[in-house]
Amino acid sequence: MRAMVLDGPGQPLRLAELPCPVPHAGQLLLAVQACGVCRTDLHLRDGELPDAVWPLVPGHEIVARVAGLGPGVRGWRQGQRVGVPWLGWTCGHCRFCTSGRENLCVQACFTGYQLPGGYAEYTLADARYCLPLPETPAPEHLAPLLCAGLIGYRALRMAGDAGRLGIYGFGAAAHLITQLACGQGRAVYAFTRPGDGASQAFALSLGACWAGGSDAPPPEPLDAALIFAPAGALVPLALRHLDKGGCVVCAGIHMSDIPGFPYAWLWGERSIRSVAHLTRADGQAFFEAIRQAPPRTEVRVFPLEQANEALEQLRRGAFQGAAVLRVAGDEAAWTAE
Repeated sequence: MRAMVLDGPGQPLRLAELPCPVPHAGQLLLAVQACGVCRTDLHLRDGELPDAVWPLVPGHEIVARVAGLGPGVRGWRQGQRVGVPWLGWTCGHCRFCTSGRENLCVQACFTGYQLPGGYAEYTLADARYCLPLPETPAPEHLAPLLCAGLIGYRALRMAGDAGRLGIYGFGAAAHLITQLACGQGRAVYAFTRPGDGASQAFALSLGACWAGGSDAPPPEPLDAALIFAPAGALVPLALRHLDKGGCVVCAGIHMSDIPGFPYAWLWGERSIRSVAHLTRADGQAFFEAIRQAPPRTEVRVFPLEQANEALEQLRRGAFQGAAVLRVAGDEAAWTAE
């Protein structure tokens, strides 16, 4: 099979021919159709995430079809469409796993990080951590839902019932969660890089009631702010725009250092919290929440071998929405020898 391999931090991915994997007990062999390109993949390539298993195949927004079942797998069928998210395995017995917080499991393993990812024609996944996907829409439009959508949804839930919601960093997650939040009757205020008129217009087209640069104040205080950009300097900026009792939710796996700020900005029962990964329950709840009104996904599609270009365009903010690698079409064979 073809795969894009990352040999170590700071290196470009290389196209390689690898043996097609064989599923072991509890695993699914998956024929990848599409895989989203996430900012976490950039952090990984830049050496900003610890404990990676090198060399590795990145990618954790995987849309695939079941091509083989390992011993003991039940509840899946050959050819079924499946989604593989970031969380790929947990121990199941630590105090976090047994209290509904498997996302905090200290032994957790993650797709495209410690486990094989989706920048490949085939991959393996623990059947217990996969999500059944609908037959529509096309794979490239489903892929961003498996991380940008899921992490964004968890961040939105952490904001509680906030009616005036600020969103900082208008990329893949923000463009999906804006639609969901607006559908819930919330007022969304979109903050982009200063001067980024294209992203501001895009946010308004998705239902935001206001859009401006991150250096601009919103027209009214916010009840909550979701920060998707990996810039720690945005935290005190967002905090200053919160109403009393408001919350800043940091939704990235990596962020630059947060600068100091006066206690007065936090006082008034304001709070700052982070999102750490996701749970399987998040996946089930998110897909149920969007079942009646699926969000519009804006995607830039690249072939598998252009993964490096996709990552660089993501870094530059060269497109609206999400980047996706198209690996194979539905017409391609999903049975493995």
